[in-house]
Amino acid sequence: MINLILLGLPGAGKGTASERIVDKYHLTHISTGDMFREAMANKTKVGLEAKSYIDKGNLVPDKVTAKLVEERLGQPDIKNGYILDGFPRTTVQAELLEGITKRLNKPLTNVISLEVNEKTLIKRLSARFMCKNCGATYNKISKMPKVKNTCDRCGGHEFYQREDDKPEVVKNRLKVNEKMNTPLKDFYQKKGLLTVINGEQTPEKVFEDIDTVLSNNQ
Repeated sequence: MINLILLGLPGAGKGTASERIVDKYHLTHISTGDMFREAMANKTKVGLEAKSYIDKGNLVPDKVTAKLVEERLGQPDIKNGYILDGFPRTTVQAELLEGITKRLNKPLTNVISLEVNEKTLIKRLSARFMCKNCGATYNKISKMPKVKNTCDRCGGHEFYQREDDKPEVVKNRLKVNEKMNTPLKDFYQKKGLLTVINGEQTPEKVFEDIDTVLSNNQ
């Protein structure tokens, strides 16, 4: 079984990599961002609280996130393994996750970090837009809809740019994330779980490198 964390700054390509991993290994992709966006769309208490942080490019507090993650990992669809995307972001969260995975008997098997330089990240994120109906993500540089102004996934015609993908917010997001990313990588390096992969490569080559790592678990 593969239980995986994907690390990387916003725009590093975690979403694209996750889709390819799910297709091959049939893991359940758990994105805290998706969970919070659903909560925000439904205007739940936790969703509105998360939105106040996310719109400013800041991180959602641990207390709001950890319970949500534990509930999600405890659901029955986590049978072939999971990919955690967006959690943990700090060593404190990593320690919380360690407790969660022990309680649920679903320990981590791999931690993969996608490394991309800041200029590339800003360029990628500022070009990103989403389908208003289903949330599918596109990019003006690398991933336009196959049919102009039509979502590949749901056929919708309305698109928008997230507040936290606007250039002025992107720079703040990267600073906040980068400050916490190094200690987190060190945490998993010491546990022998970390593999670093060059995220500047094509999506195909990035997945090829990830596949090489994960196939050793089969």
